[in-house]
Amino acid sequence: MSEAAERRCGYVALVGAPNAGKSTLLNQLIGTKVSIVSPKVQTTRSRVLGIVIEGAAQLVFVDTPGIFAPQRRLERAMVAAAWAGAADADLVAVLIDAARGIDADAQRIVDGLKAAGRRAVLVLNKIDLVDRQRLLPLADRLRHDGIFDAVFMVSALSGDGVADLRRHLAGALPAGPWLFPEDQLTDLPQRLMAAEATREQVFLQLHQELPYATFVETEGWEERDDGSVKISQAIHVQRPGQKAIVLGKGGSRIKTIGERARAELERMLDRRVHLFLFVRVSEDWTEDRERYTAMGLEFES
Repeated sequence: MSEAAERRCGYVALVGAPNAGKSTLLNQLIGTKVSIVSPKVQTTRSRVLGIVIEGAAQLVFVDTPGIFAPQRRLERAMVAAAWAGAADADLVAVLIDAARGIDADAQRIVDGLKAAGRRAVLVLNKIDLVDRQRLLPLADRLRHDGIFDAVFMVSALSGDGVADLRRHLAGALPAGPWLFPEDQLTDLPQRLMAAEATREQVFLQLHQELPYATFVETEGWEERDDGSVKISQAIHVQRPGQKAIVLGKGGSRIKTIGERARAELERMLDRRVHLFLFVRVSEDWTEDRERYTAMGLEFES
């Protein structure tokens, strides 16, 4: 059998409730950071691909937004993107926060997959936060739903159990040629990756609901002769009072956001970055069709 015929390739959707640890798990599975992470729920807004080679298999992981009961247009679009990612994937891995157990959002996911006739792999995450004696009853209860072909217990944060999960998924992929170059880690354009790096810091530095009112856009990308890059970005907010909060007293908060985002960008791009941030009031950005297109979301969801 030829090397090409032995190869496997396919899409694996990572689905779960908000803050179940999907982005952290994706980064562990890939071995580097391709998706932003914060302790706040609903950090991931659109589909993020992470690509990794495991033996003769190329796994294309799809990090989807958290699935919950949406109320606003942006939330509906995010949840629709998550379900679409699961529907289109070759395999589905359902993350359950072992510390939270089977809450309403987790049950909604299981019920939705069952209704769609989809099989899945169960991934109990955050096992480092739970007494081991609680894990087996939780796994048994979920097995009774009848949609799970295998169960893995992992800590996405520490990496415990992640290698076993990756090997299992690689072996379950369909045979076929690889879809991406061997050294490609994600399909995100650099401009969007840069915007995500800054949005991560907005989530980490701001509190309460304000991060959800923001949208980061890379407006300028200038390659310089010395090998560095000048990146200009706008942080859009919905109200003037929010702009003042993002800026901080004497510009202190926007300075911190910029310094930390620049450090992350230099790590990602492996070169010097000159980052310029601006804050703009865009009251109706959550009702702007072009913003949804930029995020890979369906406006009419």
